[in-house]
Amino acid sequence: MLDYLNKLDTALFLFLNGNHNALFDVLMYWASDRFIWIPLYVFIIYLLIKQYGKSGIYITLTLIALIVLSDQISSHLIKNTLVMRLRPSHEPTLEGLVHLSKAGKGGLYGFVSSHAANTFALATFLFYFFSPSLRWLNYTILAWATMVSYSRIYNGVHYPADILAAIPLGVLFGCLVANLYLKLSSMYKHKLIK
Repeated sequence: MLDYLNKLDTALFLFLNGNHNALFDVLMYWASDRFIWIPLYVFIIYLLIKQYGKSGIYITLTLIALIVLSDQISSHLIKNTLVMRLRPSHEPTLEGLVHLSKAGKGGLYGFVSSHAANTFALATFLFYFFSPSLRWLNYTILAWATMVSYSRIYNGVHYPADILAAIPLGVLFGCLVANLYLKLSSMYKHKLIK
């Protein structure tokens, strides 16, 4: 069964990764880049502080802790310690078949995608905190997380299963940390609404 799923995952990867063009090569390279999204992160922090005042700083610090937690568990514990599944870009049987972006092959192991886990953790967490008037932004951030995740397949560094396993992991982290914050803030009487 695992062999069949691996073959299916590889076939889907080769199909998705094999459909590329010059425009998307550039777009997907930038979609995977962490630093290009700094203005988005600053905008999110601005909105949280604008909406919640001083508590927005606590929410932001909790969000940063969430990303560190998600990244450490997905990247260091699962990817590099427990599973150690080669990325398609490092798989010898796929040599010459993988379309890579100019970012290169990435690290040796790929299951699970920390990009996918982290972006979906962030998107899920924000669903708990943005006011109803900002719900459109939640859906925009969800679309952004999906694009970032897909870019990892497009760029040749993750199989679809790496992404599909990371998404619920990120959602779980986002829910747990948001609920923990809300529980602690009610215990310590931090006001979450102006």
